[in-house]
Parts: sequence; structure tokens; C-alpha cells
Amino acid sequence: MTAVGEEMHALVERLYPLCRSITGDGVRATLDIVGEYVPLQVHEVPTGTQVLDWTVPQEWNIRDAYIADTTGRRVVDFAKSSLHVLGYSVPVAATMPLAELRAHLHTLPDHPTWVPYRTSYYTPEWGFCLAQETLDALPEGDYEVRIDSTLADGHLTYAEHVIPGQVPDEVIVSCHVCHPSLANDNLAGIAVATFLARALAQETPYYTYRFVYAPGTIGAITWLARNAERIDQVKHGLVLACAGDRGQLTYKRSRRGDAEIDRVLRHVLSASQRPHHIAEFTPYGYDERQYCSPGFDLGVGSLSRTPYAGYPEYHTSADNPDFVSPEAMADTLAVCREAFAVLDRNRRYLNLSPYGEPQLGRRGLYDALGGRSDTKQAQMAMLWVLNLSDGQHSLLDVAERSGLPFDTVAVAAGALGAAGLIKA
Repeated sequence: MTAVGEEMHALVERLYPLCRSITGDGVRATLDIVGEYVPLQVHEVPTGTQVLDWTVPQEWNIRDAYIADTTGRRVVDFAKSSLHVLGYSVPVAATMPLAELRAHLHTLPDHPTWVPYRTSYYTPEWGFCLAQETLDALPEGDYEVRIDSTLADGHLTYAEHVIPGQVPDEVIVSCHVCHPSLANDNLAGIAVATFLARALAQETPYYTYRFVYAPGTIGAITWLARNAERIDQVKHGLVLACAGDRGQLTYKRSRRGDAEIDRVLRHVLSASQRPHHIAEFTPYGYDERQYCSPGFDLGVGSLSRTPYAGYPEYHTSADNPDFVSPEAMADTLAVCREAFAVLDRNRRYLNLSPYGEPQLGRRGLYDALGGRSDTKQAQMAMLWVLNLSDGQHSLLDVAERSGLPFDTVAVAAGALGAAGLIKA
């Protein structure tokens, strides 16, 4: 178990009890904690603000909720798990028979010990989620029903963390912060994004990296609406979700299908020989579908382990901190770092001595390779870089066509550039 994996898992455990939704104090509390790890610029967007085809909804907050029997015993208690309340439930205070209450209860009959996650964001409704075994044990009779919540004009909250690069062109890393008490979906994604930001901050990246922590769907739409005028600066992007389960890695391509980020992830996953799956784009899933909507069509893919709805624990109380592993999160983080290391160095070069093969020996380039265990591979990398440095091919093109590791190709390009044989 790696130290960084343990730290990420500790962050998941710390965030897990908070009741998050698409708006409200739970989101703010979550961002306050993330802000202890990386500095955040927090944005508050008022209720009623038009964001593309959507409108920022009223803010939802909840203080308490329960179902109590005639003795006052809470048979369902929000204080024990935020999943127990239908997300965005309107307030209710009533006493009613179980027969009437059943219409407002949500269970998972196929998994009788699990509590489902359900929401009603845009339809005024109230309800409770509970284990089927709990419902089965309830006798007929009257029950006190109480949801102490508010729906009122307020704000939608999201945050950004920006790491300046050598150029203003941006890579966005996006994760959703709206789900309550679900460890893989998406506290693991938040943790990986946060520790990725910390790692990149120790470097001097080529691109500017913008981390977006926003509620799902409406949050990403709000970010896009507020950044539409500068969206051309976004050259690449990655949505992180379901980043901590023990399944193999899955990369979902952007809408374009051949965006640079798509090629980079395919190359990194293949070269690493990790078990993985490359999935085609679909307009369903997480916020990649917002960034890849046809009006924006950004080169944004999505990295997860087991995809959404691909594991039984998805959107249930079984998606708890025990379901995610430090090792899996550390592996997801490592892939992100490897991918961005490729992306940051992927340039197109121009051969300054394109007529015939330049003499590498008299420039000391062969001597510089002496003693290396991969001398032959390094020599071949130089020859491939020289041959494909026509201003049209990138280093990733070279690596893919030659079958050589990207790192070897990038080192060769650096040596050739220092010798004055190529230029970016």
C-alpha cells in the first residue's frame, strides 16, 4: 500500500459522511476540506441564473430527517446516513400509516441489506431510502415522518484550482462533487484529482492545468456557460470518476474519438501493459458529455476503473470507503501522471538537416549513448525522430509508428534539439 494511496483513502473517509447535493452547504463543506490540500477559487452562482439551456435551481439544505414508530424510535434516520433521504426532498412533517408511506420509500429488493441513492432534483417530491430488510420488518401502523429541509433562493457552488504552465493553453481535469456518501462515485475521483493537482504543482508543466470541482451536469454546464468566451484555450481534458474500485481501468474516448487525449491514454495504457478497456464515446455518463456537446466538442475523455453502473454497489450504501482501495486510487493517479507527462511533451518538430541522414557521430550523439543498456533503442529513436520531424508528425506519432517507448522518443528529441538538428 503506497503512502499516497493511504492519504487519498483518508480523504475519502473524511468526506464520506457529508451530505452533498447539486447545491448547498454539503458542497461548500466538501470544498472547504479539499481546500486544505490545494488552494481553491470558489464560485457562487445565484439561483435563477441562466446557464446555457438550464437555470440554476434553488439551493437545498437539510438538517434532519427520520421515520419514527409510535414509541418514538427512529426506524430510518438521516443522522446515520445521508443516503436515507431522497436528494432534494421538500420538507415534510406528518403522521401517516405505513400503507400511505410506502409510496415514498425506495429500496433494493435484490440487495436487501443495501440502501439505494435516489434524487428528485427538478421535481418537488419527498422520500426516504432504506434497506429492504428494514422495510420488511416494519409493522403496519402509523409513523411520524419528518424532513427538516429547505429549498430557497441561494447559490450553486463550484471551485477551481489552476496550475500555471509555460503556455496559456489549458488542460481541464473535472470531477463531480454532488454525490452524498458514495466513495467510488465520486469521492475517489475527487481524491485522485486533488493529489494529481498537488503533484503537478511541484513541476513546471507545459500546459496550464485547470481543476474543476463542480456538481454533476448542472455544475459542468454552469462552468461552460461562464467560460464560453475563452473555451478555445481548452486544448485537452479529462473527467475523473469511479477512480478507486478494484476493477481494471477504463478510458472513454472523447466525442471526436481521435483527440490527442484519446491517443495519449490509449498509448499509456497499452505501453504500461495494465489490464484496461478503451470505450467509445456515448452521450451518457458523467460530465464528458457536457464538455463534448456538439457546440463545444472539446477533446475531453473520461478515466475510471469500473464504469458507472458497471458494478452492483453503484449508487448504493455498499459504495462505502471499504469498497475503494488505496492501491487502486494510487494506480489511477499514476496513470494520470503518466498520461499528462506524455501530453506535456508531445510536440511536432522540424528537421533542420532533412536531406539525407545527418552525421550523428561527429555531433557526439552516439558517444552520449555509450554504456546505456538501451543504446540500440535510443539510436533508433533518434533516427525515427529525425525522419518524422517534418512539422506534421508529433512525438506520439513517432512512438506509435516505431513501437518505441514515448520516454525514449522524447529523450532522443531533446538530444537532437540540443545538437541543433531539430526545432519545435
